[in-house]
Amino acid sequence: MKVSLTGDSILFRRLNSRTDGMVSPLFDMIRDCDISFTNLELVPNDFLGDPALDHGGTHFGAPAWVLDELSDAGFDLFASATNHSLDYSISGLRQAIEAMDRRQIQYAGVGRNLEEARRPVYATHPKGAVAMLSCVSTFARGQEAAEQTNLMAGRPGVSPLHFTLSHHVTADEMATLRAIYEKLGLEKARDDKIQLGFGYPPAPGTLSFEGVHFTESDHTKVHTTPNEKDVAGIVRWIGEARLVSDVVIVSVHSHESGYNDAGEIDVEIPADFLRLFAERAIDAGADIVACHGPHLLRGMEIYKNRPIFYSLGNFIGQNELVERLPADSYAAYKAGPEMTPHRIYKNRSNNDRKGFPADRRFWETVMPICTFGPDGLEAIEIHPVSLGLGQSAHRRGVPFLARGAEGQRILSRFADLSRPFGVTFDSGDNMLLCNL
Repeated sequence: MKVSLTGDSILFRRLNSRTDGMVSPLFDMIRDCDISFTNLELVPNDFLGDPALDHGGTHFGAPAWVLDELSDAGFDLFASATNHSLDYSISGLRQAIEAMDRRQIQYAGVGRNLEEARRPVYATHPKGAVAMLSCVSTFARGQEAAEQTNLMAGRPGVSPLHFTLSHHVTADEMATLRAIYEKLGLEKARDDKIQLGFGYPPAPGTLSFEGVHFTESDHTKVHTTPNEKDVAGIVRWIGEARLVSDVVIVSVHSHESGYNDAGEIDVEIPADFLRLFAERAIDAGADIVACHGPHLLRGMEIYKNRPIFYSLGNFIGQNELVERLPADSYAAYKAGPEMTPHRIYKNRSNNDRKGFPADRRFWETVMPICTFGPDGLEAIEIHPVSLGLGQSAHRRGVPFLARGAEGQRILSRFADLSRPFGVTFDSGDNMLLCNL
């Protein structure tokens, strides 16, 4: 059984995946696979709902027919837990859920309560069944789904993967922070809150500034660990999926970054909590962990003969073609009401001189195809994909198989990103073959 994997699909116009000679060879490969996966990085709500103040960077509302385009392109499994899932609040999420349910789309990661959002979804094929779970670590407070009880309904939202973020600082740095904390009156405000029963004393050797936590240490560095309650909730359903499917995919939408060898925060490096969670997911029975979120490629790791893709980058990148934006998006980009949506994006990128249009990494990615046999994973092909950087905004963002020097550059870069994880490749015909 062949399973193809892609990153973020941000689609706002017709894809023409069967009739466009540039893109059809890539989508023919997707349709030729037995099961294909993508991350739904938009809200298929027909722009209905209530625009949220805390949005994912831009309000990614979309016409619901994008689901038909992606289904026709060959996708069977849709990860739906992202930082954009509640761009139009709970009401917009309900519209998206109804649109997917009407089409019998196989999606996971969002739901009317936490249990629905946690549950896996299954795609079946004569060659086997593939389960997929979806979760997200990057979201605003209140966007996570909540449990229902015997007396109360749960809250609609995403399947959350919270993590603990602690800023480790030296003793001298902590002394300076404590002095500032006291001088600003924050210590007294904290103590008053504790006295009223609305807060709790900090752990010894720690300090919190409005939710930013500092821990005294012998070094200065950010530390992250996955939330154990969330891990247990996700692992519970991984175990269920393992019992009733041949292949289990765990999708994680995560923007958070880790440190490179120079000790600097680097967007191409996954955060520590993500690596820890990915290994826990595989220990629980996952066959593939597919991550996305930072919109660019990260490397892959082989853990217990199972792949972890730390970011598959953008697969379809039409974020500049959103048809409608609410007032909060205008305010976020300091745009006047006379500006039309694409002019806002042009202003945001300073006419393509900064941001996504100015960085090739956001327009190059790979598509892995994993082959499974009776005894598990047998092979992984890595295919290079370009999103057409250099073309005008209404033409770029649609993926096609990269060939020649461009394809080799993408494959070489992915191999370089994967090397620190101990992964090596053999060269194939415009692809890499992962050594398992």
